[in-house]
Amino acid sequence: MAADQGRTRERPAWLRRLAGGAARFAGRVSRPLVDRFRASLQLRVVSSTLIASTILVLIFSFVVAGSVTSGLLDERQDTAVEETENAAERAAEQLGSFFTSSDTTLPSRMQLIVNELAEDPVYAPYIMLRTADGAVVKTHPVAGGAEPSEELQTTVAEGKVATQYAEFDLDGEGPQPYLVVGSFIDLNIGYEIYAFYPLESQQDAIGLLRTNLALAGVALVLLLGVIAALVTRLVVTPVREAARTSQRLAAGLLHERMEVRGSDDLARLAGSFNLMAENLQNQIRRLEEMSMMQRRFTSDVSHELRTPLATIRMAADLLYDNRDEFDPLTKRSTELLQHEIDRFEDLLQELLEISRFDSGFASLEVEAVDVGRIAEDVVEGLGRLAGECGVEVTIAKPSRRVIAEVDQRRVHRILRNLVSNAIEHAEGRPVEVTIAESETAVAVAVRDHGVGLKPGHADRVFDRFWRADPSRNRKTGGTGLGLAISLEDAKLHSGTLQATGAPGKGTLFVLTLPLQAGNRVINSPIPLRLEQKKEAPRATQD
Repeated sequence: MAADQGRTRERPAWLRRLAGGAARFAGRVSRPLVDRFRASLQLRVVSSTLIASTILVLIFSFVVAGSVTSGLLDERQDTAVEETENAAERAAEQLGSFFTSSDTTLPSRMQLIVNELAEDPVYAPYIMLRTADGAVVKTHPVAGGAEPSEELQTTVAEGKVATQYAEFDLDGEGPQPYLVVGSFIDLNIGYEIYAFYPLESQQDAIGLLRTNLALAGVALVLLLGVIAALVTRLVVTPVREAARTSQRLAAGLLHERMEVRGSDDLARLAGSFNLMAENLQNQIRRLEEMSMMQRRFTSDVSHELRTPLATIRMAADLLYDNRDEFDPLTKRSTELLQHEIDRFEDLLQELLEISRFDSGFASLEVEAVDVGRIAEDVVEGLGRLAGECGVEVTIAKPSRRVIAEVDQRRVHRILRNLVSNAIEHAEGRPVEVTIAESETAVAVAVRDHGVGLKPGHADRVFDRFWRADPSRNRKTGGTGLGLAISLEDAKLHSGTLQATGAPGKGTLFVLTLPLQAGNRVINSPIPLRLEQKKEAPRATQD
C-alpha cells in the first residue's frame, strides 16, 4: 500500500521531460539578456536605480495614502459624531413627553422625527431611531432595513457614542461604504439613534489620491531612470572610449589617443591615458629602433665575416690537407682549427638565417615531397653520430607515401635538428621517429628516452642560445640556434613545433605541418604525450 502511494506521488516521465525542456528553453532565452546585463555597466546602474526607486516610491505611496486616508476618515468621523449628537439632542426635545413604549402615538412621532432629520441637509441622509428595549423600531423609509452590527448596538446601549465602518445597499445601487454613528438618548424609556453617513466623497478623494500617486510614482521612476542613464552615460562613455582606444593600441595603432573635453576628473583621466599611450609609443619606438639596430648589426657582422672567414677557410684547408707532414702537436692543432672553423661557419650561416627571419625576408620554396623520405635521409645522414653515441634510431611511418607541399630544405633542417638533439640527449637509449597524417596535416614525432626536461624547460628549449644543462659534454658542438630556427621554419609553414618531457622519462618533439601550402594546422595527428605515442598502422622500421 505504501509503495502504491509512493508511485502515485511521483511525477510522470512526460511531465519531467516537459519541465526540463521548459527550463532549457528559458535558459536559452534568458542567456542573451543575462550576458547583456553583465557586459553593460550602464544597464546595471539604470536597472539598479529603477528597482531601488520603484521600491522607495511604493513605500512612500503606501505611507502617504495611508496617512491621507486616515486623516480624511478621522475628520469625517469627528464631524459625523458631532452631527449625530446634535440630532440626538433635537430628537430628545421632541420625545421627552413619552413615558412608555406602549403609547400608540410614539411610532408615528418617531417616524416624523426621523423624516425631519433625514430631510435636513445638516444631518445624515439615512437615520434609524428605536427604543432602547427594541419594542418599537422605525427607520427612514429609504434606509431599507439596514441594521448596525450587534457590537455597535451593545456599545450604544451602554450609553456611549460608537462608530462603525461597513457597506450597505441603502439606495438600491449596490453596496457602498458608510460610517455608522450610534448615540444613546437618555430619556424616560431610552432611545437609540443611528446615523448612516455615506463615504462616497472620501472614497473618491482617496481613489483620486492613489491614482495621482501611481502616476506621479511612475513618472518619478522613469525620470530617475532617464537621469541615471544620462549620468551613467557621462561616466561610461569615456570609459568605453578608453577601452576602444586601448584595444586599438594593443592592435598596434600606437597613434590612437582619447579626446580630452573640459577639465574635470574624466578629462584628467583622458589626459593621463594619452600621456601613458605617448610614453608607451616612445618606449616601443625606442625598442623597435634598438631591435632594428641589433638585427642590422647581426646581419652586417654576419655578412662582413664571410670574406675573412673564406680566407681563413682556405688557409685552414691547406694546413689540414698537409697535416700528416707536421709534428703531432701541430697536427692536432690543425685538426682542432678545422673543426672550429666548421662550427663557426655553421654559426655564421644560422645567424644569417635568423636575421632573415627577424627582417621578414624568409620565404618558402614549396614543392610536393614525401615527408617519410626526408626523415629517412636525415636518419641516414646522422648514422655516424648515432653510432658514436651508441643510439639506435628507428622510423615508424605509414606504408604509403605521405606527400605534403613543404619547403624540403627547411623540413630537412628541422628534422636534422630534432633527431641530432635527441641522439645527443638519449643517454645511449633508442630514439623513435614516428610519422602520421590526417586529412589536413602531417606530423613527425621525435622521441628519446634520455635525461628529459625539467618542469618549465619545455617552453624554453626554443629560446636562442639556451641550454638545459650547460655543463654536459656535446658530440655535435651545436650553436644553440638550431631549435630556434626550427620553430621559425615551422611557423613559416603555418605549422607548429611543440615539446614536452619529464626528468628521467625523455623528451618528445612533435612537428605538425599542413598537407597543402597556405592552410593552417588545427589538430595534430600525434598527441603531445609521453605516455602514448601514436604510431601509424603497418609501420616499417628502418
